[in-house]
Amino acid sequence: KAYALVPAAGSGSRVGAALPKQYLELAGRPLLYHSLLELARHPRIEQVFVVLAQGDDQFRRHDWRELGARVEPLYCGGKSRRDSVYNGLVAAMAAVQADDWVLVHDAARPCLPPSDLARLWEDCRNDAIGGILALPATDTVKRVGKDEAGAQRIAGTEDRTQLWLAQTPQMFRAGLLAQALRQAKGAVTDESSAVEQLG
Repeated sequence: KAYALVPAAGSGSRVGAALPKQYLELAGRPLLYHSLLELARHPRIEQVFVVLAQGDDQFRRHDWRELGARVEPLYCGGKSRRDSVYNGLVAAMAAVQADDWVLVHDAARPCLPPSDLARLWEDCRNDAIGGILALPATDTVKRVGKDEAGAQRIAGTEDRTQLWLAQTPQMFRAGLLAQALRQAKGAVTDESSAVEQLG
């Protein structure tokens, strides 16, 4: 089985708006609605869990019925994305088995192309671990270091043919992802970085 998990517990402080960014309006609906839409429509996804902050009072102010009964809010968000995804996985374990797939998608990534979601599913569904959506880096990427005076200087140019920009959803087996997030050390900016630490 496959499930989706959308961490939406952030405060949106970097955006500087009165509302968290997932509730800012886009085409007459909250941004979060557009991020959930393709996940809720996908025939293989059993349930879409939306991980919200414990004190979230915005979610219930919106009408989500058009997305169907498969969207379920979980009020267990943490201080970081990693914490929110892990807490959401733990809360969803009554329905989700360790070998089931979990597709983690950003609350602030609206308009997921159905073709990208279909390709991710087809490419990963028979894999033991999972995978992510990614775009090849097209810009020139510089690596920097500091000189003797502490000023940043270009240390080299990276081979961009080996660099990819991670996107979401990221699709992993639920048990593996929970283990990776629980054991991860240091900065975990997405789910795949936690899984990478497992080797």
